[in-house]
Amino acid sequence: MLSKTIKQSIITDNATHKADTGSAEVQVAVLSKRITDLTEHLKINKKDHASRRGLLQMVSQRRRLLSYLSATKPASYAKLIKKLGLKR
Repeated sequence: MLSKTIKQSIITDNATHKADTGSAEVQVAVLSKRITDLTEHLKINKKDHASRRGLLQMVSQRRRLLSYLSATKPASYAKLIKKLGLKR
């Protein structure tokens, strides 16, 4: 679970305008942080299958958002991939 301050800083770093909280760029950035945190949790707790299922759902959601971004805003997609350090 992300703390409110961490989530707010991620939102402000990736927002496209001042009141932006739900654009695809912001959603991908928040999901990426949650995926990273959950991956670290699963390295310690190998038998936590419920969290593993949640991780797979988050990865799928991020993949769908990234494919949407690449189809609609290729420049924003490339910038986001580079900023977050994702492979594509």
